[in-house]
Amino acid sequence: MPYTLHRGDARTVLAGLPDGIIDAVITDPPYNSGGRTSAERTTKTARAKYTSGDAGHTLANFPGDNRDQRSYTRWLTELLTESYRAAKKHAVAVVFTDWRQEPCTTDALQMAGWTWSGTLPWIKPASRPRKGGFKQSSEFIVWGVKESLDRSRAIYLPGHFIASQPRKGRVHITQKPIEVMREIVQIAPPGGTVLDPFTGSGTTGVAALREGRQFIGVELSDHYATIAEARLNAEENGLTQDDFILAGPGDTA
Repeated sequence: MPYTLHRGDARTVLAGLPDGIIDAVITDPPYNSGGRTSAERTTKTARAKYTSGDAGHTLANFPGDNRDQRSYTRWLTELLTESYRAAKKHAVAVVFTDWRQEPCTTDALQMAGWTWSGTLPWIKPASRPRKGGFKQSSEFIVWGVKESLDRSRAIYLPGHFIASQPRKGRVHITQKPIEVMREIVQIAPPGGTVLDPFTGSGTTGVAALREGRQFIGVELSDHYATIAEARLNAEENGLTQDDFILAGPGDTA
């Protein structure tokens, strides 16, 4: 099977992975952000923080999004340290974040042993304007390498991405665009293994399979793990994501 999906806490699962098996770590951890104050960031639900009051969907919340910045930095450092141990030489780590947590994320990446190699903007055209101020239309992708890049690979990837969150068939509050993830997973060599400790609805895994990579995912939420399993199974069996959307996760798993 080209993918494995673990249900459970990422720290526990990663500790059980062998050394040196991962070609790329590509992940979108809970940002533990949102809200104007520390109290709002650590008490509000993910849905309350990341969706507007008039959002036309009822997507489920996800756990693990109520840490303060120092505990978030320590937690992310521990996860990226285990990922580093499980990674091969020349492996690349790619971590999504927002403007509030970008400093914590770059600190965690470096404290875990990765060599910070840059920050890419992900520009979201469909984001809302802000009255009296600048539009918050960007998130960020922090990346680093284990020791050094593999210069023998003739691959040239973009330095920024422009894409809005999916509207049709959206199944997760913070779901990433499949077209962006399909480009990012190419940082792993063909046939290589991509690790995502925060699989969510499985978009990184779907992108990895679609681009001829292996995938190892971890997801704490049973609700989202079920959706991810269904999407990965649909992809492996040649079904489109429209097939998954129309059938529903219970019918395609």
